[in-house]
Amino acid sequence: MPAIPRPAPDEYAPYFGGYIGEVPPGDVLEILERQMAETQDLLRGLPTSRAMHRYAPGKWSIKEVVGHLSDTERIFTYRALCFSRSERAPLPGFEEDDYVAAAGFDARPLAELARELETVRAATLTLFRGLSDEALLRRGTANGKEFTVRAIAYIVAGHERHHVRVLRERYL
Repeated sequence: MPAIPRPAPDEYAPYFGGYIGEVPPGDVLEILERQMAETQDLLRGLPTSRAMHRYAPGKWSIKEVVGHLSDTERIFTYRALCFSRSERAPLPGFEEDDYVAAAGFDARPLAELARELETVRAATLTLFRGLSDEALLRRGTANGKEFTVRAIAYIVAGHERHHVRVLRERYL
């Protein structure tokens, strides 16, 4: 499959331009694969004693950040699936803080959360690799914003890059 071209600004809401801007040039699927290996290396290198660390009061723990990455990737790839299949009904948004609060990530081992994230990424890659060029250009609406399927691949990659940078800069 040829590389998925970078989306144009009219393929996503302006807010997501920051995430898309995080993605370096190259094949986004190769980037998704490579960055997951890098993220897994980072998480494996963390001592268990750091997993509950919060860089400030009211901020998520490292475990919660990892759980948030899995949840968000699942939600965005569900959107990509729906849009690629020509879903016309608008999809809901989600409140990330509410999801994290309800998930109980801190009660789970960090290694388990890391394995879950790796499994979610494998499913993401399988989905995007199976889409035609036509499907990648289909559009849909989620949380009142319009996206193309290919923009979602870049948003997923940029979202992870953003949070891994925050982990490195503020948590470690």
